Amino acid sequence: MSHSHIKDLYTKKRSLELDWEQELNNEGRYTLSMVRIDVEIKNIINHIKIAEAKDASVLAKVENAAATFSIAG
Repeated sequence: MSHSHIKDLYTKKRSLELDWEQELNNEGRYTLSMVRIDVEIKNIINHIKIAEAKDASVLAKVENAAATFSIAG
């Protein structure tokens, strides 16, 4: 996953949070639309966690490979 993909996920999450707040301001109570937005936010958070874990895994592999490689060796 690229950093831009993760950034896009965070942007989408923030957009949904703003939609949720707007819905609350308009309706003054918790609505079914807000439930839908909550579910979407939870899904995006899961996608963010997965993408960040994949990035961390790739980074760990690169760092581990760099540690075992020696120019002098």
